[in-house]
Amino acid sequence: MTTGLLDRYGHLLDLPPHTARVTLLEGGTPLIPTPRLARRMGGGFDLLIKYEGLNPTGSFKDRGMTAAVSEAVGRGAKRVICASTGNTAASAAAYAARAGLGCVVLIPEGKVAAGKLAGARAYGAQVVQIKGSFDDALRLVVEITRRHPIALVNSINPYRIEGQKTAAFEICDDLGAAPDLLCLPVGNAGNITAYWGGFKRYDEVKGSGLPRLLGVQAEGAAPLVLGHPVEKPETVATAIRIGRPARGEEALRAAEESGGRIIAVSDAQILEMQRLLAQEEGIWVEPASAAGLAGLAQEVAAGRLDVRGKRVVAVCTGHGLKDPDIISRATPQPKVIAPTMDALEEIVLQSEERQP
Repeated sequence: MTTGLLDRYGHLLDLPPHTARVTLLEGGTPLIPTPRLARRMGGGFDLLIKYEGLNPTGSFKDRGMTAAVSEAVGRGAKRVICASTGNTAASAAAYAARAGLGCVVLIPEGKVAAGKLAGARAYGAQVVQIKGSFDDALRLVVEITRRHPIALVNSINPYRIEGQKTAAFEICDDLGAAPDLLCLPVGNAGNITAYWGGFKRYDEVKGSGLPRLLGVQAEGAAPLVLGHPVEKPETVATAIRIGRPARGEEALRAAEESGGRIIAVSDAQILEMQRLLAQEEGIWVEPASAAGLAGLAQEVAAGRLDVRGKRVVAVCTGHGLKDPDIISRATPQPKVIAPTMDALEEIVLQSEERQP
């Protein structure tokens, strides 16, 4: 694809006339069939991964950021600001750099994956850590943008949601219709809200149909499942470690309207699905990205979800390189051998014998 999302789908989005075009040629991410993973879940259905980790900064956030920053540039903003658990920070910083804007990022101290923090710094953002949670950071950035002419680019910005709708458009274009079921992680709840809005918009225009939605939170950060905020959310899936989702009510409404629901899975389930997706299908995602698939596997195994004969799309929101520390800690260090053929044959043949 040689054009950005606003050029391709702008006519379907609710963006103001002054919106400029700031793009890194985001979008156009693939739908990857994963038959081996489907068989592990019992088979009899088509399972495809919408791999958003192949966006310019490695996550789905680029879809909304091209719209939010383009709108900000169009109205003359000089700086943007966001609170982030990591992916928004990198995306905001990249698009701000592309547009020649200043960028300020607030992150919870010690709670952001190194790969994401490095991205924000590489793009030249001013990164500030606060002694508090993501929710504290979001409260502060909202307040400062009310006092000063700085553009807020978190998902409470409506143009972020407009940009993120384009993933639903792409899925319908690739499949010729909406899938039967869409499963995806839920953190601040902007993405599930955007997908539902996108599918509804495409159905109005093209009669593409509507999927059921399965939103999945981590058990340690599952306010939409528990029915109340989580004051100190904890999960290995840092991208969805959010206790007060800004668009929680909209997410619950989207799930209900679709005939689906929002559930929670454990960190162990998330990490196991991350491992399976990488080792069975060659797709490495950050832990949060595996939450949707983990939820799908849980519901199918429990008999609460019948996917036989269905077409299921799972959204994997970020690349594994965004949060590599988990894998580094969980896998053994490479063996060190002498530079001889005997040493190499010994270790290679031993590993071959252990293969099933």
